[in-house]
Amino acid sequence: MKHWQKTLVNQNHTLLDTMKIIDNSSLQFAVVVDEEQHLLGTVTDGDIRRGILRGEGLDVKITSIMNPNPISAGSGQKYHKYKQLMKSKMLKQLPIVDDNNKIINILFADNIETSLNKNTVVLMLGGLGTRLRPLTNDTPKPMLRVGNKPILETIIEGFKQYGYTNFIFSVNYKKEIIQDYFQNGEAFDVTIEYIEEDKKMGTAGALSLLKNRPEKPFFVMNGDLLTQINFDQLMQFHIEQDSVATMCVREYEYQIPYGVIETVGTDLVTIKEKPIHRSFVNAGIYVLSPDVFSYIPNDEFFDMPTLFQRLVEEGMKTTVFPIHEYWLDIGQIGDFERANNEIGGISK
Repeated sequence: MKHWQKTLVNQNHTLLDTMKIIDNSSLQFAVVVDEEQHLLGTVTDGDIRRGILRGEGLDVKITSIMNPNPISAGSGQKYHKYKQLMKSKMLKQLPIVDDNNKIINILFADNIETSLNKNTVVLMLGGLGTRLRPLTNDTPKPMLRVGNKPILETIIEGFKQYGYTNFIFSVNYKKEIIQDYFQNGEAFDVTIEYIEEDKKMGTAGALSLLKNRPEKPFFVMNGDLLTQINFDQLMQFHIEQDSVATMCVREYEYQIPYGVIETVGTDLVTIKEKPIHRSFVNAGIYVLSPDVFSYIPNDEFFDMPTLFQRLVEEGMKTTVFPIHEYWLDIGQIGDFERANNEIGGISK
């Protein structure tokens, strides 16, 4: 099978089928075709996440998620013409079709976004880890060992997998332990700078301490998370949405343990027995553009939800990125035990 043929998805495939194909492919892209391989549409990771946000189920046909009007090009043109088209339209993929709109090739601009791996990663590591005591009495939470290494080292490896090696650590509680272990990052094939919080600053407030503010979109992430998120997909989503700030969100389910009564006045309309409610919650991972610094006060406590609320009130473009990959917030003893039980699958 040719490389590009791995991206083909039949029109009858479901959203879940397509997610598996995209996740298993280094190409992060799918092309929807009929039985004769006529081009019907394309699907990116961003298309899938926007569908999830709309409430689409995993069993919905991919034709309801796809982009039905993708840019394509006819066969027989010079290669540099294709490259010019891709560059002018900022395309990472370009389907090539024959006169009958059948797919005969797909071109990939593998190096269009190579500069993205220079984006900075800011990790928030200053928390006291109160809910994890006594484990955190002598050890800062990011340095607790899951498997055979600190949580923070696993986080770094997750970003390195996608070429992000420029880190800034915001530290406070027992900061010397973190600094002594990682130093300047050379031993881990990354670069690490430090900002030190002399008081509680909040997830966004600590950014006001940055001496050299990033000039490109940058990541901010809590230092107590384990995830298998594709950070390239997150960054690309942020850029494609032309967003000032992107918040990763996670679907959270909770069940009301009673029959819920719906009424009109004093009349009983219906009874829903133990209904399940679903909401999106903050996952503690963000991409921010440099413009956000204008909205962050200096040397004050300022958390990330407050920053997003301020941006919304100011009419700035903010977006959410739903996570369907593995994600675990190690906030309590039970979470820490679960992480150690699951670390084999996390590291694969």
